[in-house]
Amino acid sequence: MEKKTNSWKLKEIIMVAMICIVFGVVYLAGVYLSSFIAAALTPAGLSPLGNEIVFGVWFMAATLAGYILQKPGAAVVAEVIAAVIEVLLGNWFGPMVIVAGIIQGAGAELVFAAYKYKKFNGGVMYLAAAGSCVTSFLWSFVRSGYGQFSVPFLALLFVIRLISSLIFAGFICKLIGDGLAKTGLLKGYELGRSHE
Repeated sequence: MEKKTNSWKLKEIIMVAMICIVFGVVYLAGVYLSSFIAAALTPAGLSPLGNEIVFGVWFMAATLAGYILQKPGAAVVAEVIAAVIEVLLGNWFGPMVIVAGIIQGAGAELVFAAYKYKKFNGGVMYLAAAGSCVTSFLWSFVRSGYGQFSVPFLALLFVIRLISSLIFAGFICKLIGDGLAKTGLLKGYELGRSHE
C-alpha cells in the first residue's frame, strides 16, 4: 500500500488535466444551456433562475478532482484550469470566469481542508458542493448585483443553486468517481485505493 503524500505525481497531474479538459467543454455547454433557460424564463420575469438551475455543473471539476486525488489544492487547481479552458473555448464572460473558478474551487477546497483531506464520503462531497455554492453565491452578490433582489427572491436563487450544486457537484461527481474506481481505472489514486 502506497503512503499518502501531499506531493503530486505525474499521473495525478495528467488526471487533473483530463478532468479539466472534459469539464471545460461541459462548462461552456452549461453557459449555453443556462442562457437558453434564462431566455425561456424571461417572459415570466424569472430569467435569473436560468443560471441557478445549472450552476452546480460549474463546480464539478473541483469536487471530482478533490474526490479522486484527495490532496491539497486539487479542487482549486482543477476548477481554475477548467475555467481557463472554458474561456479559451469561447465563453463570452471572458477572464472573469477564471476569477469565478478560483472562488468556486476555494469553496470546495475549504471543506476538504476542514477534514484534513482524510474523509471523503457522500456527506463530505455534499458539503464540498455546498461550499462552492456559498462562495460563488457571495461572489454573485458582489459581481452580478444580487443585492438588487428582494430577500425572498435571493433565498429562492440560493436554494435553487444549492440544490443544483448538491445534485451535480455532490451526487453526480460521487457517482462518477465511485464508478471509475470500481472499474479499476483509479487504482493508482487515493479514491481507487479506498475502493480496493
